[in-house]
Amino acid sequence: MTKIQLPKQLRKVSDRALLKSLETGLEKVEEQLLEATFHADRIAGEASRHLVEAGGKRVRPTLVLLTAQLGNPNLQEVLDAAVVVELTHLATLYHDDVMDDAPTRRGVPTAQMKWGNSVAILTGDLLFARASQVGSHLGQASLTLQADTFERLCLGQLHETIGPADGDDVIAHYIQVLADKTGSLIAASARLGIILSGAPAEYEEPMRVFGEKIGVAFQLIDDVIDISEAGPSGKTPGTDLRAGVPTLPVLLLRRDAAAGVAGAAELVALIDGGLEDDSDLAQALAALRDRGLGEQAYAEAKRWADEAVEAIQPLPNGSVKLALEQFAQAVIDRSN
Repeated sequence: MTKIQLPKQLRKVSDRALLKSLETGLEKVEEQLLEATFHADRIAGEASRHLVEAGGKRVRPTLVLLTAQLGNPNLQEVLDAAVVVELTHLATLYHDDVMDDAPTRRGVPTAQMKWGNSVAILTGDLLFARASQVGSHLGQASLTLQADTFERLCLGQLHETIGPADGDDVIAHYIQVLADKTGSLIAASARLGIILSGAPAEYEEPMRVFGEKIGVAFQLIDDVIDISEAGPSGKTPGTDLRAGVPTLPVLLLRRDAAAGVAGAAELVALIDGGLEDDSDLAQALAALRDRGLGEQAYAEAKRWADEAVEAIQPLPNGSVKLALEQFAQAVIDRSN
């Protein structure tokens, strides 16, 4: 089994007892993930475990475990909820990779590259079903939250696929897609830790807002990294730009072009030309940086992260609140 570490955003937490509790909980979650993806059917089992065994950050289950520290973190229901959110996340990755025709995920070939699109889609569906099975005993509030989140995940993918309607603010549309596709599940993870640990109910709304906003910030930082110089993130600069994936810097550029800002239309034309040639890609990346679009996108990401931190100020002072604040800062620091 691949060794799973705490997400790097939380490894610097100074409270050793809290770190130990999170590490122990995550080990149990990992065992349950393997159990939940076991199938007597060989293909179903291999395909379901494909990304589980490839590892991953496990950000969402860790947030369940972290926010549960505000109540009783040792309940089996908390562990089950952590498994539910990771199975749900994994299911979306199978579907996303089919839609994006992605060749690799977490350092291994994507499911559709190994078994084809149909098997990959059905495996994603199977993981959604397993998430529902694992969470079926967690109570009405958790079931409703899971269903609502599933709906938002689907709507986010749908709206990303069809794009904004005529007259829509394209940047507002993009941010809403990020909130639905990423923020909704992170927010659900943070809320489930509160709900199932028996923590005070008044903590649930701050965690909802925190999760939603930090999810948007996380994706916006990905956009910054895509046009940055190669760095420790491990992401190859220009991957999304070359693939034509919408990112905030490019949307800001298109807004400048529509407003007649000098040089913006020419750069849009270069990007829309395809960027198959490495020299064209390098030219486009350099031009985006020179125009300060990365800095503008970073400022927007930081605003969302700052608002996430502001949202949790009603939480009691202590290790959990500090860890969440450090998590938010680490999300922003990924660009450095």
